[in-house]
Amino acid sequence: MSSNRTNIPEAKEALAKMKFEIARELGVNLKQGYNGDLSSKDNGYVGGYMVRKMIEDYQNAHK
Repeated sequence: MSSNRTNIPEAKEALAKMKFEIARELGVNLKQGYNGDLSSKDNGYVGGYMVRKMIEDYQNAHK
């Protein structure tokens, strides 16, 4: 079982868009398809920032 599944299929495109926007903001050269040439640090930085942003958005929506 893969833990890399989106529970809401409609969110898949929005998450992909968010990932590329954040990577661009952080200066990480993320591209469509294979990104094995990127360091795990860069990939982790993008993923961590995505989580941080989603938590902030949730908290702001529920104040």
